[in-house]
Amino acid sequence: MSGGWVIGVMIEQAGAEPLRHYYAVGHDDRAKAEWTAVDHALTDGPVAASPVGGREPVEALRRLTPMRMAALGLKAGEVRALGWRHPRRWLS
Repeated sequence: MSGGWVIGVMIEQAGAEPLRHYYAVGHDDRAKAEWTAVDHALTDGPVAASPVGGREPVEALRRLTPMRMAALGLKAGEVRALGWRHPRRWLS
C-alpha cells in the first residue's frame, strides 16, 4: 500500500476572496495527488489562477503514511473532499 497527501486548493467565489478547500488523495506521487485534487476541486468552482495572500492556489500540506491512511479509512487511489475548514484530524 502506498501513501497519500492532503492537498489544499483555492476555489474562487463570486464577490469574495478565494476559499481554500482540502482534499485527501490516495496517490503516493505528490504531483499526481495535486492534479487529482484540482480535478475534483473543479466540480466545486473555478480554481484560483494566482497566489492569494502569499498562499499558492494548489499546495500539498502533508504526506500521509500508509498507516495513517488506514487509520483514517483512505484507500489507495481514493479522493476524499474534506471541506473548507482546516482538517486538523488529517494533519496531526
